[in-house]
Amino acid sequence: MVEIWKPNVTVAAVVVQDGRYLMVEEETSEGIRVNQPAGHLEPGESLIAAVKRETLEETTCAFTPDGLQGIYMSRSHSDAAAQSKHPDVTYLRFAFVGTVSEPIEGWILDTGILRTIWMTLDEIRATINIHRSPLVLQCVEDHARSKPLLPLDTIYVDASALYST
Repeated sequence: MVEIWKPNVTVAAVVVQDGRYLMVEEETSEGIRVNQPAGHLEPGESLIAAVKRETLEETTCAFTPDGLQGIYMSRSHSDAAAQSKHPDVTYLRFAFVGTVSEPIEGWILDTGILRTIWMTLDEIRATINIHRSPLVLQCVEDHARSKPLLPLDTIYVDASALYST
């Protein structure tokens, strides 16, 4: 049987208020890391639904996307995965820029998320050694240099890709 290679599709929310970016501190197999609210696309979910869900789960705030900042790709290699047949993992990240609500009463942070943090660009640069991936800083740098956003309707999702719940 021929094995089919597939990248891991992820989404991330880039949110800035008063010169500070919304970040999360999370517990990972590699230790405590800093990331944007981000996570994996789930089966039957659109990219926009995924970024809204992930942001809510990781920050307890509702995310309203304004546009697609970019599509990013990286490859990760961890010592834990080195023992497996495929130690390298390729990530395809869709980063959305938008705004968040105040925290929603009654919601709790997702398992593994320690806290949310509002950080300046300089603070994010200074913590590069604990970023979840190299895409964390790249997304923030792109936002800081006012990279043009793609409209949300750039993304077309055929109904066949969505599961009804």
